[in-house]
Parts: sequence; C-alpha cells; structure tokens
Amino acid sequence: MVTALTKSVVGIDEQPALAANASVFFPIIEALIALRGVNLLTAVTIVAVGDLRRFTSAPQLMAYLGLVPSEHSSGASKSGAASPRPETVMCAASWSRLRGPIAILRKTAVLQRRAERTTQAVQEIAWDAQKRLCGRYQHMEAKGKLKVQACTPVARELAGFI
Repeated sequence: MVTALTKSVVGIDEQPALAANASVFFPIIEALIALRGVNLLTAVTIVAVGDLRRFTSAPQLMAYLGLVPSEHSSGASKSGAASPRPETVMCAASWSRLRGPIAILRKTAVLQRRAERTTQAVQEIAWDAQKRLCGRYQHMEAKGKLKVQACTPVARELAGFI
C-alpha cells in the first residue's frame, strides 16, 4: 500500500517536469531555473504571466508580481499584483535563497548543472543576479534586518533580473 502511494506521489511530482519539457516555453523555463532560488514551479508560474515584453520596465513587472509596497487610496489597500500566486512563488524563491550560507558567493553543483544547459549570456545574467542578491542580503543583514524582512526585497531584486 505504501509503495503504491509512493509511486503515485512520485508520478504526480514528475508531471509538471514532463509538461514543461514538452512546452514551447521550455527554453525560457530552463533559463529561469538557472537563477538561484528559482525552481520549476517558480519558472512555470512566471511563464504563465505571459509575454514579459509587455512590461516596459522591471518595476512594472515587480508591481505586477505584487512585490512592491501596497498603495492606500480612499481607505482601501491594494497592491499591483495580478493574483497572489506570482507573489507567493517569488517570495518562496527568495526564501530558498536565504536558507543556508547565502553570504557565501559560490556556484553549487546543482546551479552549475542548470547553468550548463543554458547559453553563455544566460549564465552571465544568473551570476550577476547571484552577486547582486548576495550583496543585497548582506546589506540588509548588516542593517540588522531579519531574514523574514529581507525576503520581499530580495524577491523584488530577483524579479528585476527576470
């Protein structure tokens, strides 16, 4: 019984990867997962946003993803987010960056394998993002901020690289 359930769960876990591999957007998904903290679910959610060229600047994308401070007008609070899902996955990506030794600027074996499947330009962008986001976190840590408080600003910076 347990073995059958385990196989069922493994099968469910593999379905998004199979769908992503068959997608016409797979090269974009693969480029996104070259960024530290971005996994398959995060990349697919970002691709589901649609054509990112419609955003004329990174701050517009950040607002659409719900990563900028909310606006209070006429007593109602609103954020620029289209839906809560993109904000959630971006914060999860940021949080995964903040676990472990983030302050150490290095490429893990997993990141190296992901990077090898992409172009040199994507690898350079991913490494620039790695350096910038490590620096951003170190700056916030030096100011005495908690990891929880650093999560959204790091997610916002990560969205800027997307």
